[in-house]
Amino acid sequence: MNMEKIKIKFPDGSEREFDKGITPFEIAKSISNRLADDALVAKINGNTADLSTKINQDSSLHLFTFDDEQGKETYWHSTSHLMAHAIQALYPEAKFGVGPAIDAGFYYDIDINTALTEEDLIKIEKKMMEIAQQKNPFKRTELPKTDAVKFFEKKGDNYKLEIISELDPEAVISIYDEGDFTDLCTGPHVPDAGKIKFVKLLTVSGSYWRGDEKNKRMQRIYGISFPKKKMLDDYLVFLEEAKKRDHRKLGKQLDLFSIHEEAGAGLIYWHPKGARIRNNIETFWRGQHFQNGYDLLYSPHMGKSWLWETSGHLVTYKENMYAPMKVDDQDYFIKPMNCPFHIMIYKSKLRSYRDLPLRWAELGTVYRYEKSGVLHGLLRVRGFTQDDAHIFCAQEQIEDEIIEVVRFSISILRAFGFNDLKFYVATKPEKAVGEDNDWDKAINLIKHAMERENLPYEMDEGGGAFYGPKIDIKIKDALNREWQLSTIQFDFTLPERFDLHYIGEDGKEHRPYMVHRALLGSIERFMGILIEHYGGAFPTWLAPVQVAVIPVSQNYVEYGKKVADELKAKNIIVELDERNEKIGYKIRDWETQKVPYMLIVGEKEKESDSVSVRQHKLGDKGSVKLQDFINAITEEINNRINQN
Repeated sequence: MNMEKIKIKFPDGSEREFDKGITPFEIAKSISNRLADDALVAKINGNTADLSTKINQDSSLHLFTFDDEQGKETYWHSTSHLMAHAIQALYPEAKFGVGPAIDAGFYYDIDINTALTEEDLIKIEKKMMEIAQQKNPFKRTELPKTDAVKFFEKKGDNYKLEIISELDPEAVISIYDEGDFTDLCTGPHVPDAGKIKFVKLLTVSGSYWRGDEKNKRMQRIYGISFPKKKMLDDYLVFLEEAKKRDHRKLGKQLDLFSIHEEAGAGLIYWHPKGARIRNNIETFWRGQHFQNGYDLLYSPHMGKSWLWETSGHLVTYKENMYAPMKVDDQDYFIKPMNCPFHIMIYKSKLRSYRDLPLRWAELGTVYRYEKSGVLHGLLRVRGFTQDDAHIFCAQEQIEDEIIEVVRFSISILRAFGFNDLKFYVATKPEKAVGEDNDWDKAINLIKHAMERENLPYEMDEGGGAFYGPKIDIKIKDALNREWQLSTIQFDFTLPERFDLHYIGEDGKEHRPYMVHRALLGSIERFMGILIEHYGGAFPTWLAPVQVAVIPVSQNYVEYGKKVADELKAKNIIVELDERNEKIGYKIRDWETQKVPYMLIVGEKEKESDSVSVRQHKLGDKGSVKLQDFINAITEEINNRINQN
């Protein structure tokens, strides 16, 4: 009997015929046994799927291994299910919240009567490996909503029932069986638990169901897993280094900032040294903006509800905004964004085509509600300062303006020592305003701009802002971690909502185009990334103390003051260590404070008008004339030399 054939198209553009009903795993095996062993998940016609999925029509197929982001995500999500299976075996009363893959590993929120310890995590790890050796397949089953409700009611799992209750009545719900463990999940998963080889459960912490402190307190277990032992060993070394660089630890050690829960979670208190670094960043930022044709603005911290109704924030962003306050019987909202204020400045007078483009930038502090469970030092806060800008331009200028912003973004990021950049074009999200046709035009325009610059980019489907598509730029830090910083957002919606126009060369009214843009993202988050990137040892141009002058004894404090005064006269940030302590103690202390340079001064240096230079991490650099040192450090600061 002849089987019906289907065509499968591969990422390289090649096509092959297979029998209808073939699975991605079988296709992988037809290519090579190695690929069949390594493949973890598939993408069929753009949709991720288990390797056991039957393909019944002509399709495009992409197979992912652990080397791919999609492969890692699936591997880690499957490991979270394996962990839940082990927890159920050890703690039968356990109830389960959600267990997603995250950027590095996975977690699962669980509700059990036992307060878990590190010893318990080791016990869970051991049980996971026992179950993994059984090589139970992950089997997908689809159920009507009513059957899914009955199933989880029988299990007594209220958390899953709550999730199901929010789904559409006609929704088909999927569950996955792995041995005697069943979980609510959309999938996909690796073929079987035996694929999961090496696991480390890292921490257990408190969490609230759905991140809301009003809900039940649960326990969250974080973990990581790999198919090879060396990968796990290397990752654990990386974690140790990351722990040393944790910006919260270094922020306290270097006296940069603090957060006071009793005074307001997610709000940053900048200490003098942290404020110096912030000032260095902002001073450089302002100077670069003036050089690149921007003007600076300042705008209020709150505005009438009309602003946010008109902008669309109250429809699409309200859950991230704080409750209104009454002013003169009117509702006012503290601002989550700066854009409506810049728009009002645009509307303050009639604009001509001769005025465009207008490039307006602001270091504007905004406030957004974040659940307490996701707050994280400087990286996730409730009040932060955006390095924000808005560009108003004519239709024929928009592509060139986008290109200029991309170039500017690259220049700024490289100035801070970030040279490994990746670009993403983000498309229409589920909650959005505007017509599909406008979105398509804008996305194509952004793509063309990127291609004109010969910049490779990846698509981020559904990752756009609610008012338009965007370009996101991600950097890699010293530990090879990826961070999203710059964002360039196209907006064809707000100019229409606020009825913006300018008088064209033809004497008629025209609608301007608008670009939202942030280069560093927010000062707070960028500072956290910088601290970890440099491990607190900032390059000299950013350092809160650039030079420590250390007399070898009290007899040379006066010469130390002379050295410090000459440095200060050249705008070098210096501290004179007048403590009556041993020289070795003072050197060790300043080394822990990661000051770039120490200048040791004694009799020899006083007589020769010189200084003995010690550089952070590199040690003794020898004796040099004071003026020669001043010339060298001034050049280093002016050229913004970055060293990791």
